[in-house]
Amino acid sequence: MRSIWTGSVSFGLINIPIKMFSAVEESSLDMDMLDAKDHANIKFKRVNENTGKEVDYANIVKGYNLDGKYIILEDSDFEAADAIKTKTIDIESFAFEKEIQSIYYEQPYYLEPDKGAMNAYGLLRDALEASGKVGITRFVLRNKESLAILKPYKNVIVLNRIRFEQEIRSTAELKLPPMSKKSTKEMDMAEKLIDQLTEKFDISGFKDEYTAKLLDIIKKKAKGKPQKAAPKLKVVHKQSDDLMEMLKASLENKKKKSS
Repeated sequence: MRSIWTGSVSFGLINIPIKMFSAVEESSLDMDMLDAKDHANIKFKRVNENTGKEVDYANIVKGYNLDGKYIILEDSDFEAADAIKTKTIDIESFAFEKEIQSIYYEQPYYLEPDKGAMNAYGLLRDALEASGKVGITRFVLRNKESLAILKPYKNVIVLNRIRFEQEIRSTAELKLPPMSKKSTKEMDMAEKLIDQLTEKFDISGFKDEYTAKLLDIIKKKAKGKPQKAAPKLKVVHKQSDDLMEMLKASLENKKKKSS
């Protein structure tokens, strides 16, 4: 793995130098875009809109359009905006993870202690584990301020970027049924179905089956084997009159599978 950011975690008066690594990788197949006529690769180029000529990445600068005029920014300008946050992950407070809604979670990263920081890193990781809490922090990555939590995962500290409240869209424009707290026969049956399907979550039991099936189709096509027609999905549009019957059938179906 290659580190994508270096800096330090600030824990009270303790500064822990760290390296940051992406904690995830795509499981989907890497597809290339091709011309439908001759299957040639499609290339994307950085082109000057005035000259039409390609521009080397080294000659590209970043600019902000202010009142119709571009203001060019240097690397030093980004750091000057907040020099501390560009180099430090400062723990501002601690909270219970269950208080953070899942919609806020964005991207996880592994943090590795740099030279001489093993003891301090281990102390923070183990203290987080013992407290059952997560550290709330803000830092700057790729010229964007991010809110994040720090939490132990196995033997590593994970930094998980979370979204700011203003980044979450309002639900006001969505057409939704009203919330109901009334106990109905359908609600009781739905709760029974939920209880029946409840089991301890084990992430190892879930695999990316779609990618494996897609790769199998690719291999068969390469050998000239015909592909079976995709099954048609059955969409149910029945309303509340049929909900009870469908819930009963769901419960019976689960019982049959279990027996």
